Amino acid sequence: MIRIILADDHAVIRRGLRLVLEQQKDFEVVGEASDGRGAVNLAETAKPDIAVLDITMPNLNGIEAAHQISAKQIGVSTIVLSMHADESFVLRALKAGARGYLLKESAEGDLINAVRLVSGRQVLLQSDGQPNAGGGLRPAAAGQGYRGQLRLANTSRTRAAATHRGGRAIRKWPTC
Repeated sequence: MIRIILADDHAVIRRGLRLVLEQQKDFEVVGEASDGRGAVNLAETAKPDIAVLDITMPNLNGIEAAHQISAKQIGVSTIVLSMHADESFVLRALKAGARGYLLKESAEGDLINAVRLVSGRQVLLQSDGQPNAGGGLRPAAAGQGYRGQLRLANTSRTRAAATHRGGRAIRKWPTC
């Protein structure tokens, strides 16, 4: 069972995310928060596997909440949901410790896949939202971790996943 918490300042968004995620037999939404501070507290008390965080929330934004959750080293992986397709937001989320970055315009299946990938110790990155025809996000140098300098290909939408072992990226960056 994959245990998930949701954090978004809009109740209707949290409800929609819950409905999508709970359709999966192996997903359980164990809590909701309406701001970043609540998400950090819930990550400690509810012991989820995944925290899905809105990037823009009161009291503490999703990137800072991801940073605080990651810094606590409690085994919770974070996925940041955002309306921002700009590379700078993706990089800030990764530097904060997020293991996933997904646009809010994504399809239901993308969110489900993101939770599965991130719970499987992979990193999911999406910017611009459409299937990518052949590349997308690449490490700047062979073997460089996802926290290193990344370059987005000039495509209308970009998506990538990188398999991780012990916090280091493997050189293979498949398109998902």
